[in-house]
Amino acid sequence: MLGAMKHLLSLLVLGCVSAAVAAEEKPFAIQVVDEATGRGVPLVELETMDRQTYLTDSAGRVAFSEPGQMGVPVWFSLRSHGYEFPTDGFGMTGVRLTPRNGEQATIKAKRLNIAERLVRLTGLGIYRDSVRLGAQVPLAQPVNCGGVAGQDTVQVATYRGRLFWIWGDTMRLAYPLGNFRATGAWSDLPGHGGLAADQGVNYQYLTDATGFVRAMCPYPEQPDGLIWLEGMVTVPDAAGRERLVARYQRRRGLEKLHEHGFAVFNDEKEIFEPVKQLPLEEKWRFLRAQPAHGHDESGDWLYIGDATASVRVPARYEAVIDPTQYEAWSHGSWQKEAEPVESKDEAKLVKSAALKPGECMALPEDVATGQRVTLHVGTVRWNAFRQRWVLIAVQIGGKPSHLGEVWYAEAKAPQGPWKRAVKILTHDRQTFYNPVQHEFFDEEGGRRIYFEGTYTNTFSGNEQRTPHYDYNQMLYRLDLSDPRLKAAQE
Repeated sequence: MLGAMKHLLSLLVLGCVSAAVAAEEKPFAIQVVDEATGRGVPLVELETMDRQTYLTDSAGRVAFSEPGQMGVPVWFSLRSHGYEFPTDGFGMTGVRLTPRNGEQATIKAKRLNIAERLVRLTGLGIYRDSVRLGAQVPLAQPVNCGGVAGQDTVQVATYRGRLFWIWGDTMRLAYPLGNFRATGAWSDLPGHGGLAADQGVNYQYLTDATGFVRAMCPYPEQPDGLIWLEGMVTVPDAAGRERLVARYQRRRGLEKLHEHGFAVFNDEKEIFEPVKQLPLEEKWRFLRAQPAHGHDESGDWLYIGDATASVRVPARYEAVIDPTQYEAWSHGSWQKEAEPVESKDEAKLVKSAALKPGECMALPEDVATGQRVTLHVGTVRWNAFRQRWVLIAVQIGGKPSHLGEVWYAEAKAPQGPWKRAVKILTHDRQTFYNPVQHEFFDEEGGRRIYFEGTYTNTFSGNEQRTPHYDYNQMLYRLDLSDPRLKAAQE
């Protein structure tokens, strides 16, 4: 009996010691918050004097526990795209903190961007520091989901009552080469089992026997080359059945196109299968980027374009896969034989004096400088709050980032004209490409809208890759009642 009591006492003492050690070893918590909203800010860099860099996770947290730097004053330099931090009398931007195990500090950031950075949606360690600190996190898999290390260019459609997502090239944790034939995942809609948009997305990746994501367009008949899917939409067929359709491209790289056409989702196999091949010389009569659904007196349409809606096709499956049904906006009307004119085309015409700036449909004026903004890729969506079509697109050839300046504009029709634009997001020599607005995340009747894009150093000329964040998707929120957006309104 006495021996049993001694054993029990030993266990209790050991448990208390373990708890004390755990409390002592708990990292110092640093959280960077938006001073206007109080929520954590992801993608903030904190650098110590020995040149170690720490990045806030999607809750704005850093778990700091560095031998030799605990219990003593430590200077943290601070920087983040589109945010401003305190600067002392010597022009040093940052804060001095004394890190102690189990304690915490809060740093306020002044947001200069109109758009609010919310969460990283893909990749490893989305809430890594919060998990290390023992904080509650919203994601079911907050540090490793599907073994995905990075993904670019998202496509998403509401299909059969859920959201179906696909991405382009996907990097894996286990090896430098990953999945280059599109990755897929399901998730629930907000309010129907899904998270609130500002918390992230609980993706349910479609995986193979190893647990890594599998190809969404395996196309075994053509085993060579990578395959991209774009323009994914849900449309009804003649029998009223929902069909999930996209354009596929089989390539060997960014430039060389070997094959393209239309692919349709097979519900049983949960893959896309090619159903119609297009001639290589076909340049615009197909789905691309992120089509928008619209309606007028002539029926339901899909509006298509790289950034603006210069092409349309009836929103029916049989029409979507029939190139003869596509129309381009030209000289004030929709025409089947005229080729579409994109923002980059208008920029060249203006430069050569073949087109006056005031006649442009897709080359808006920067309201701050009067300069014309050449749009690269984006989305057009109808917005109930503004009772206008709203555009969110990235600029090509911008500053300070070549492909990372994001703009907002409005128009009465999906094809424009897009007259004025306001910059809502900037990056310092990093890229944010292929942004897409998610109308299914809209809040307060469209007053608050959400969009995401791919954050990376690719195409930026900057060799520095941002740990955790590079080649992954970032989500932003935009409040359309913000007075700074009024300049873009008609």
